[in-house]
Amino acid sequence: MKHAKYIGLLATIAFAFSVAAFAKDANSGSFTLDAPAEVGTTQLAAGHYKAEWSGPADALKVDIIKHGKTVATTEGRIKTLQSPSPYDAVTVKPMADNSSQKTLQEIDFSNRSQALVFGGE
Repeated sequence: MKHAKYIGLLATIAFAFSVAAFAKDANSGSFTLDAPAEVGTTQLAAGHYKAEWSGPADALKVDIIKHGKTVATTEGRIKTLQSPSPYDAVTVKPMADNSSQKTLQEIDFSNRSQALVFGGE
C-alpha cells in the first residue's frame, strides 16, 4: 500500500514536468539567419538561434538564444497563418536608414500555423 502511494506521487510529479516542458516547446522555436540582421536593438550575426517567448499574443517578450545564452531580448507578437508553414522561414527587410543593413521582421516555424512577428507591420 505504501508503494502505491509513492508510485502515484512520482507519476504526478513526472506528469507536471512533462506538461511544463511541452508548454515551453510550444512557446519556442529554432531559426537560422543566413546573413546578419538586427532584432530590437541588437545586431545578430548569421547563424542558428532559438526564440522563446512569453506573454499575451499581441505583446510578447521574446528572448533570442544562441548556445544556451540569451543574446537579445525584444518585443513581438503572434500572427496566425492561413495554413501551417511547410518549413522554417525568416523574413528580413532593409532598415529605413540604411538599406545595406537588415532587420528581422518575421519567423515562420515548420508545421506551425503561427508566426513570430517583430516591429510594426
